Amino acid sequence: MQPEFRIVLSMAAMRFIAGALEITAALLMLRFAKVHAAMKINAVLGMIGPTVLMIVSSLGLIGLSQQISYAKMLIIAIGVLFIFYGARI
Repeated sequence: MQPEFRIVLSMAAMRFIAGALEITAALLMLRFAKVHAAMKINAVLGMIGPTVLMIVSSLGLIGLSQQISYAKMLIIAIGVLFIFYGARI
């Protein structure tokens, strides 16, 4: 298996896991049928989402490290940080 494909496979697997967690959380919200329970579940998802973004972005940067310059990698990393900065409360 090529190294690049392994990185893409890892990125896709992380997104599948994150998607499964989102669906599971939605089902739990429906099962509990309480606003306070749904808010707690949503808070946990709020912590998981940025973590998944960072992991998938890091894997992507690792995969691109052989193909693009360090300056472009830095620009991409700064872009991800801007996303976090812009989304902060």
